[in-house]
Amino acid sequence: MLIALAWLALLALFALGTWLGQRLGLIPIVSQLLLATLGLPLLMHWSTPLGFGAGELLAPLWLEPLYGLAFCLLLGHILSDVVDLQLEPGSLQIALPSFFVPFFCGLACALWLLPAQDLLADIAVGLLFALTAIPVLFLYLQHLGYPVAKIRQLLQAAIMMDLLCWLIFGLAQGSSDPATLLWPLLAAGLPLLLRLLPWRSAQLNGACFLALLLLMQQLHLNALVFGIAYLLLLTALRLPLRLPLPAAWLRGLQTWLAVPLILAFGLLQINWQEAWQAYAAWQFGALLLLPILSKLAGNWLGLSWAAGSLRAYPGQWRESLLLNTRGLTEIIFLNLLLQQQIISPALYFALMLMGLISTLLPALAGAPAAKPEARSRHEVS
Repeated sequence: MLIALAWLALLALFALGTWLGQRLGLIPIVSQLLLATLGLPLLMHWSTPLGFGAGELLAPLWLEPLYGLAFCLLLGHILSDVVDLQLEPGSLQIALPSFFVPFFCGLACALWLLPAQDLLADIAVGLLFALTAIPVLFLYLQHLGYPVAKIRQLLQAAIMMDLLCWLIFGLAQGSSDPATLLWPLLAAGLPLLLRLLPWRSAQLNGACFLALLLLMQQLHLNALVFGIAYLLLLTALRLPLRLPLPAAWLRGLQTWLAVPLILAFGLLQINWQEAWQAYAAWQFGALLLLPILSKLAGNWLGLSWAAGSLRAYPGQWRESLLLNTRGLTEIIFLNLLLQQQIISPALYFALMLMGLISTLLPALAGAPAAKPEARSRHEVS
């Protein structure tokens, strides 16, 4: 009972921090990252005299299924955004350098600067260098009053980058154990059966998608490959998909429950003292700076290519910062890697801190313009 009350208090603290952040003009994910990365270690230090610590908080049997449900809810939403793609030349020109410059920089950093680790972990580090957070990018673009056409171009570039990330990781992970690819791919064929039903609905497709995604996650199969294959097949068959919750409920669950739970679940697994001491100062500094610098360089090259000139145009530096946001997408990917023990807790902590810095940088991009009227399903965190 004491542990359940402690979790309720922790979620209430995240809710309070999110509410206060909104009053200060911060989007929810920024407030939650600040509280999780900087406040949670202090909170756990103060909780020791109460007789419980991180081990006790992670012990309840009901916690892991609840975490799995929250994780699949967020992953399902992100993947449904990733496959919602209309390819435009300008978006592709932005996406290719924005992805591959930081990816190869991250791969080089993992191979040459970090302690020896599995090749899959090295690839994962490269992908973490290259990620862009789709929901957070949308919120920043909307908040800064960007025109609809520019929002669409930058979002499509981010979607292409994340699709590349999920596909590369899913294939790299599955290559070492083909069975983890076979069953998810077979399950992803369900839309072929759904198409034969005399009655079909977007809600049924969404409910089956989430249920199977949760099953893949609980069985430790390749949920990413399943999710992408399922949604791509739905798109090819022109079958609609709608997650089986009203949009307002989905936003509320994600903001007030799922994101805080996922952040706390991941960060509570870290030994904070060891996390700070696992790397030399120059290694820790490289993990903070190189992802940001390489991503900015790739963004700049991609935006210049799309504009047809290497000369900077007004707002290009701001757009480079915006495409560097990490936010929710990186949280999901980091927790996936930590849960499967592909990366160490120390690397998780360093890259989580990097993601916090990257997500805060666009707030320095300038004062927002007039608030746009339209809202979108991307506005979730």
